[in-house]
Amino acid sequence: MGGDRTPPSFSAIRLEVSDAIATLTLERPEALNALTVEMKRELLAAFRAIARNPSVRAVVLTGAGRAFCAGQDLKERLEPGASPLAVELRERYNPIIRAMRALDQPIVGAINGVAAGAGASLAFACDIRLAAEGATFLLAFGRIGLAPDSGATWLLPRLVGFAKAAELALLGETLSATDAERFGLVARVVAAEDLAAEARGVAARLAALAPRALALTKRALQRSWSMDLDEALEDEAYRQGIAGASADHREGLAAFLEKRPPRFTGE
Repeated sequence: MGGDRTPPSFSAIRLEVSDAIATLTLERPEALNALTVEMKRELLAAFRAIARNPSVRAVVLTGAGRAFCAGQDLKERLEPGASPLAVELRERYNPIIRAMRALDQPIVGAINGVAAGAGASLAFACDIRLAAEGATFLLAFGRIGLAPDSGATWLLPRLVGFAKAAELALLGETLSATDAERFGLVARVVAAEDLAAEARGVAARLAALAPRALALTKRALQRSWSMDLDEALEDEAYRQGIAGASADHREGLAAFLEKRPPRFTGE
């Protein structure tokens, strides 16, 4: 994109941009949006395209049909010439998770159904998660003799705590949307028919805020997991210096004093 802000076309996912919100939909409903090589390539390309598009201020990630994402398409793993799993992770899965966490724009996960395996990892990598009442999270790697991947062992303990993460990862138990909310994994649970509107509403609230401030906040939260208090305090001072010198900060102050909504430009 860059100068061209028209969303690229894909075959296994759908990317739509309107009102400063990019909506990314996984589109293999007949296979519960299980991830193929093609879908992973397109997901990475979509996140990279969003990163280059300054008109996008927030992202919604969801799935078509009754699932968010069932994880890896296991039938594809049985095909001749399938990459070794370590290669598949390093070349396809890991770049997607890195792209999501490095994205300046906040990502709202609209978890409309089951999020299993690497599909759960995609949900964990979002900044804010909303879940439909029937949504579930499942790390069933052990059932097929595998260990969790795609960032699950790093993200999940930081989201729900070590003890619950260990239970979910080792036992492969299903976590309901209600319990996910109780453990802080999702911000809230909503009726399935309201999920898309609720997620877009959260994205719209984010899109109305100062883009640079959101990016700085997202990076600060990300880095805080690997810093002690003194390092975090210094990092906050550094980022606040950047935000404080921005045109958006001046606009925010002016809007506050003039008692009007701010008009942020990202500058």
